[in-house]
Amino acid sequence: MHVTRLSLTDFRSYAEVELTLERGPVAFVGANGQGKTNLVEAVDYLSRLDSHRVSNDAPLVRAGAERAVVRAEVVKGDRTALVEVEITPGRSNRARVNRAELPRTRDLVGVVRTVMFSPEDLALVKGDPSERRRFLDALLVMRTPRLAGVKADYDRALRQRSALLKSARGRQVDLSTLDIWDEKLSALGGELVAQRLRLLDDLDPHLAERHAGVASSAAENRRSVSAVYRTSLVADDVTDELPRSTEQLTALMLERIAERRRDELDRGVTLVGPHRDDVVLGIGDLPAKGYASHGESWSLALALRFASFDLLRVDDDPVLVLDDVFAELDTGRREHLAAMAEQAEQVLVTAAVADDVPAALQGRRFRVQDGKVVDD
Repeated sequence: MHVTRLSLTDFRSYAEVELTLERGPVAFVGANGQGKTNLVEAVDYLSRLDSHRVSNDAPLVRAGAERAVVRAEVVKGDRTALVEVEITPGRSNRARVNRAELPRTRDLVGVVRTVMFSPEDLALVKGDPSERRRFLDALLVMRTPRLAGVKADYDRALRQRSALLKSARGRQVDLSTLDIWDEKLSALGGELVAQRLRLLDDLDPHLAERHAGVASSAAENRRSVSAVYRTSLVADDVTDELPRSTEQLTALMLERIAERRRDELDRGVTLVGPHRDDVVLGIGDLPAKGYASHGESWSLALALRFASFDLLRVDDDPVLVLDDVFAELDTGRREHLAAMAEQAEQVLVTAAVADDVPAALQGRRFRVQDGKVVDD
């Protein structure tokens, strides 16, 4: 898969820009703050309908504009598709494929597929559980687009149930409605946890292989890496006994919710479900968070992203996006990353200076300066 044309209207800092791209490496070079990341963020947004930099769509629309439009021509095999999304903060976004409007914006997910590396990836190792949940769910949806609906329905049910708990806090109320939300939340949550567990099982061999490739020293290479799911459905010390089927996980979640109902009513929040879960990343016998060095954390973050790439490329290579990451890495990891990136059909690279782009990824180059994008 590769993008042959990218068109932006009122997206981030760009009033209008249209670029012709090519297969292979494409680099955007410019000083910080000139808008190079905005270009690759737009491509990544088309794949996930989400930004790696902000949690809502409002900052994606240029100041003073009402809406933004991201449009790309994408080639997969011998087929070409024109995909676009219209971003309107405060209202529903709209998506089209080959000029035909989709019934739901989320139906666009999976038409374009990307794997993005960015400086923010360190949060996968060092950050809060929400960062790792977001990573898992984004990969789930990219791999199986229908799960976007499951995730959206779960989030909606969670909001409704949590609002009901908050309104019932400290008061005597009819809890029959809560029973209905318990069942709905458990059904959706059971499926989401089952899919996350399956994903981690499939990711595991790729993670080990990719970590061995990106580790910068023999000592680091010898240390095993792991990604273990930790869930609110069972105690931490019995996670290995967690069932794998959706039906069993749904029943387990419903049982756990019943056990925690008094606590939830007292606190006015939902305490059980995949929104409370985490992935414990390990290096050797220790958890990576709190123990891994800066370099080891980068190796693990890079391995996670490349393992994702391996999973997704079973059908077709995703577009690989390397957003200003080479400046963050030592020489060894830079060389490993560049060598791995050569495997992709298309690589979009951003860098502050031309020397940060490895020789292996020299290809089509654009200069980004003063809000303009020109061939270098």
